[in-house]
Amino acid sequence: MRLAAASLLLVASLVCGCVSIGSGADAPAHAYLQLSDAGKVQRLAAPLVDALLIQPQPAGALADTVSIAYSRAPDVFGYYQFASWVERPVRALPRLLQQRLQERGVAGAVGQLGDTMRADWLLSLRVVSLYHDVRSAPGQTRLLLQAELFDRRQRQRVAIGSFSADVPAARADATAAAAAMSQAVSQSFDALGPWLEAALVQAAARPAPPAR
Repeated sequence: MRLAAASLLLVASLVCGCVSIGSGADAPAHAYLQLSDAGKVQRLAAPLVDALLIQPQPAGALADTVSIAYSRAPDVFGYYQFASWVERPVRALPRLLQQRLQERGVAGAVGQLGDTMRADWLLSLRVVSLYHDVRSAPGQTRLLLQAELFDRRQRQRVAIGSFSADVPAARADATAAAAAMSQAVSQSFDALGPWLEAALVQAAARPAPPAR
């Protein structure tokens, strides 16, 4: 009986230790942060293709969560306790990329896979990793993306690329990390855009297969 009671007390204390109800006067307020893309683009004179769909791919564990990751040692990660994302990066980045490509006018229409639109071109996007590297304070944020372009007419992949950005953080905290991560998003998109446009131009120049 004493052992059982002690076990229950231990479990209760662990649960209470993992939950912050914000009633303590010294408990910091929880911050909800959002990734953004502040990149500026000049609109193309004409779309390169009629329509393009973006397909989010399963992301790495650091990007498929609302928790904001940091690392103080190689291959060892933790999450900021009093800050989180409004939207998981695995969902936020494809949406931001869609907005960027729409503003650029890469295609007559840009949508997400599952939208009610037909497109011959599919761009898959995988967020491999996104975290705040604080092995040396204030550290820097690291973002790695993988993209693949598919020609749905030919049912084949026509291009694949990786895009990374490391941006110094102003401070060793979650808010500064989030701001630097947004800059990393913009820099990665700056590299991804020309790659995508070149791949679309080259692939679209090939003759479409005969209709069956």
